[in-house]
This record gives sequence, structure tokens and C-alpha cells, in this order.
Amino acid sequence: MRVIICGVPGVGKSTVMNIVAEKSSHPIVNFGTVMFEEAKERGLATHRDEMRKLPMDVQRELQRNAAKKIGEMSSALIDTHLSIKTPYGYFPGLPKHILAEIRPHLIVVIEAPPEIIADRRGRDEDRIRDADEIRAIKEQQEINRYLAAAASVITGANIIFVENKEGKAEEAANKILKAMGVI
Repeated sequence: MRVIICGVPGVGKSTVMNIVAEKSSHPIVNFGTVMFEEAKERGLATHRDEMRKLPMDVQRELQRNAAKKIGEMSSALIDTHLSIKTPYGYFPGLPKHILAEIRPHLIVVIEAPPEIIADRRGRDEDRIRDADEIRAIKEQQEINRYLAAAASVITGANIIFVENKEGKAEEAANKILKAMGVI
């Protein structure tokens, strides 16, 4: 089973996914890491957060190549984003040709109140993030809902929306595991 798990940066996706992976024995594959490995190999970026500033044609090529690699996997929890905020506007993380390569069985959108996401982003020292207003976080989560619905229509994959409340990652993970048929 290939499960796409999405959410805006800072929503706590990695924390929830680690619990799901542990309880389901599905490996986690980070879409951005697969893209970054190629970008780094080609000398295009030294940090993964630099990729969103690359020319759009380069971003699309990296995205396509990553999808091909991931689509060859029989089972995975695919950690990715439905939209990537770039200087050129929102870049779709899962356009039709990418979905065709991955062929997901389930699409999960993890959400949280924008104020909580802003606070989590402020505490994350491992990433280089642009400062976002609450309004911008809310906007991106709304765009993600539209993109998730479109992806579900294109692929026929089920879709669920899971709230990752502060301190309740286990609860969010259990909702995903239930949708996967694990519990």
C-alpha cells in the first residue's frame, strides 16, 4: 500500500508518520529528500530548502524523477507536500503526471490550527523557513484541501483529513492506521 501523507511545513507530519511507520511496518519515503539527493548530486543545491528557489523547469524535472523512483516501491508512507510556496506562487506537489507515477491507495492531509503551526515552525532549528503570517498558513492549508480533493479524483484514492492537535500525535496516527486498515 502506498500512502501519501501531506501537510504544510510545521504541521507535525514527521512526528505522526514515525508513529504510523512503527505500528504498520511501512517504510517512510520523503519525497523532498529523494528530490534533494538528485539536486545535490547535480550541484544544484546544498540544502533541501534551496530547491524551492530553483527555476521551475528544474524543480519539475527533479519532481518527475523522484516520482518515478517512488512509484517503483510496492509499499511506502510518502512524506510530501500538496503545495510548495515559491517566489513564483504555489507549486503543486502532486500534479497529474506525478500521481500517475506514484499510484497512491490513500491520501492523508494532516492539519492543525495555524497558530500552532506558526509556533512549531518557530521552534524548529533544523530547517530554514520563511516567516509566515497566520493568514498565509491558513491560506496554504485551504489550498492543500483543494489539491487533495483533485488528487483523489484523479487517482481514485481515498482521502482523509486528520487534525494533529498539540500533544496528540498518537491520536492522529491512529486515525491514519484505521484508514489503512491496520487497526
